[in-house]
Amino acid sequence: MDIAINKKARFNYEILEQFEAGIVLLGTEVKSIRAKKISLVDSHAVFKGNELYLVNARIEPYSHGTSFNHEPTRSRKLLMHKKEIMRLKGKLKEKGWVLVPLKVYIKNNKNVKVQLGLGKGKKIHDKRQTIKNRDLDRDAQRELKNFG
Repeated sequence: MDIAINKKARFNYEILEQFEAGIVLLGTEVKSIRAKKISLVDSHAVFKGNELYLVNARIEPYSHGTSFNHEPTRSRKLLMHKKEIMRLKGKLKEKGWVLVPLKVYIKNNKNVKVQLGLGKGKKIHDKRQTIKNRDLDRDAQRELKNFG
């Protein structure tokens, strides 16, 4: 069940690999995510030591929370296998690579997961080409619809 999708990630970055990661959350954060009160705009994953963190993901405070509600934009630890983390750390040391969240979803109706994309930033002409291809596909679909 998809909760949030980062639509700008595939537009701004050329995603070459995808990874699934668990995320360490507080109770009020889980309730807010289930209510779809999360935004992945301008968020990314960074390393602090040998641990991976999700930065700038905004989870709104839970509406029925008390004074102990969570901070909306705090850094959240991501959980992955050690081999995957070391491989990602090596890739991110190279220039131009970035790790962005693509979507947040609930797996098996209990675990909140983040799908991360490893990729490189697109240039302006690549973004224009993406827009052009999208418009051509939309026109072709419209023609097929009207043909029948």
